Amino acid sequence: MTEITPEIVKQHGLTTTEYERAVSIMGRAPNITELGIFSVMWSEHCSYKSSKNWLKKLPTTGPQVICGPGENAGVIDIGDGQAAIFKMESHNHPSFIEPYQGAATGVGGILRDVFTMGARPIANLNALRFGSPDHPKTWHLVAGVVAGIGGYGNCVGVPTVGGECNFHHSYDGNILVNAMTVGVARTDKIFYSAAAGPGNPVIYVGAKTGRDGIHGATMASAEFSEDTEAKRPTVQVGDPFTEKLLIEACLELMEGDAIVAIQDMGAAGLTSSSVEMAGKGELGLELDLDQVPTRETAMTAYEIMLSESQERMLIILKPGREASARAIFEKWELDFAVIGKVTETGHLVLRMKGEIVADMPVGPLVTEAPLYDRPWTETPLQPELVAADVLAPADLMGALKTLIGSPDLASRRWIWQQYDHLVMGNTVQRPGGDAAVVRLQGSKKALAMVTDCTPRYCQADPRRGGAQAVAETWRNLNAVGAQPLAITDNMNFGNPERPEIMGQFAGCIEGMRDACLALDYPVVSGNVSLYNETNGSGILPTPAIGGVGLIADASQSVGLAFQNKGEAVILIGETKGHLGCSLFLREILAREDGAPPPVDLKAERRNGDFVRNAILKGQVSCCHDVSDGGLLIAIAEMAMARGVGAEIALPAGVRAHGFLFGEDQARYVVATTEPDAFLAAAKAAGVPATRLGITGGDTLTVTGAGAISTAELRRVNEAWLPAYMASP
Repeated sequence: MTEITPEIVKQHGLTTTEYERAVSIMGRAPNITELGIFSVMWSEHCSYKSSKNWLKKLPTTGPQVICGPGENAGVIDIGDGQAAIFKMESHNHPSFIEPYQGAATGVGGILRDVFTMGARPIANLNALRFGSPDHPKTWHLVAGVVAGIGGYGNCVGVPTVGGECNFHHSYDGNILVNAMTVGVARTDKIFYSAAAGPGNPVIYVGAKTGRDGIHGATMASAEFSEDTEAKRPTVQVGDPFTEKLLIEACLELMEGDAIVAIQDMGAAGLTSSSVEMAGKGELGLELDLDQVPTRETAMTAYEIMLSESQERMLIILKPGREASARAIFEKWELDFAVIGKVTETGHLVLRMKGEIVADMPVGPLVTEAPLYDRPWTETPLQPELVAADVLAPADLMGALKTLIGSPDLASRRWIWQQYDHLVMGNTVQRPGGDAAVVRLQGSKKALAMVTDCTPRYCQADPRRGGAQAVAETWRNLNAVGAQPLAITDNMNFGNPERPEIMGQFAGCIEGMRDACLALDYPVVSGNVSLYNETNGSGILPTPAIGGVGLIADASQSVGLAFQNKGEAVILIGETKGHLGCSLFLREILAREDGAPPPVDLKAERRNGDFVRNAILKGQVSCCHDVSDGGLLIAIAEMAMARGVGAEIALPAGVRAHGFLFGEDQARYVVATTEPDAFLAAAKAAGVPATRLGITGGDTLTVTGAGAISTAELRRVNEAWLPAYMASP
């Protein structure tokens, strides 16, 4: 028997105080299996011990919300007896250690979170952050992560329809791989995870258990150091073909009424699934580990409980339904094993080889997990920077070319062409636009979905940055004609034990709360990933937001491309030329200072509602929100998309570089054939609207600044990423 020494406790990520609490709960020293269970359940990754108090501040309810945070994924009502089920989750540490499998199993895990609730997955998205392009590891990480996402998603047959990808040196030692899945279910067929019915059988289904992924949750709750490579065994190995079988088998079983509760085996594997099911049901579970299907010999109780092998689920069935359920899983060539039963003891009891190898009270394991109010300090505010404070470039169109070809604004086509974004045949708007649009099978309706965040804003002013991240997804959904309904979040931050990092987290939460309340846009699911740093150097604070909206008729959706010549180009929203934290400042002047642009949430709501209604009334032919790089970047992207150019004139009295490259918020660019009526409607609604010019030709012209062909813009925009990936 392994002796539990202070060093063993430390290796399991528990502090002395936390271990003493575990001993108090047990009434004795835990054995090694029990210590492992405490370790993973009380890890940051599973317990949210540094973030839970702050997360409670986020609004999570609304008339559209069926199920908010606390289950595997969030659930919202989309009418006609249908629900959208979605969540975003991180696989950051595993993807840095082993990029292909780390990213692939991140996709597999988030798919399971969604279909375990009864939804058929209809789309995947991702939010990727890599280090500086010239860092020696970045090329390898980009190649591996993109291949892993594509390899898993393509094989499982769910389209990858959108996402984002940024580069910054703060991610050199700790990349971010956030995966999001959206699924659709019937509102009367949603499945939850709380155990019920003492005596009901506990069923293990899916793939066999191996030794991969042991301590994955613990590893994800610690910062990296020089021994990162030694953690490679904690990265799981995925099999998308088994996942596809598991999806079909689970959904077939869900057509009946045999399931009492169901939970995927994600972080912490069999431990988290069994403890969470028992805890939510305020019951106990008794498991016989000899019955767990394994693919390696002589596995110990510790290894079986802590393995994070993929493609596995835990199900509680109604009594007497075992045979019919087994027939379904055997038809799909998946393991099916009765491994235990629900009890009234309130304990998790594990048996192996005729002996009790663990006996733990479930309630305290869940409710008495450590909860910290970490000290925090506010981020010092930066000065506002407008055009008058910033040197104007001699060549505005040259600045446009530099920006449009820079790593953060260059086309991501090289990435998304490796993903099957058309499988299932319902993708209405492909990657590359403001938001993806996916039609619901057999319906006119469609869901719009997007991920977004501007980490440089969050670093300079966390509260503004948090609000902007939410507002940006709101704009992205409005820009395709969707009614924004709810968000999921993925909170990626450094070490919360450092007050300045905890201050970033607190500020972002406050900003997100402000935006969610102002926009009636609740948080229904999410994930927290802390300790994203290496040797004390943290990432930019990155609260990635995944937004989902609804379009009643997919044919009313619009894209960002200029469609025809002779249409008026109109800017919605006010422009003051905010250049703080802008890409113009960074890429043209090599500066990363200043405050991010203010976020006027009343203006966001007013302008967004107006634009969405105009789209649904057929008053505009295209729409694009203004974000990274500012107005001229947005117009260039609209011109490049189909090669239809435009001639733009600046309003009198503006500073050109501020007007063209400022990143003021709450703005959209639209094209319309009826500008007078459109401008009158905007004025009546109190919405600032400025006529900029007219579409046509194959050149983007800015009066007084020069011209550039749409072909040249596209060449520059498309060049950087393929060239970078062609030369490792």
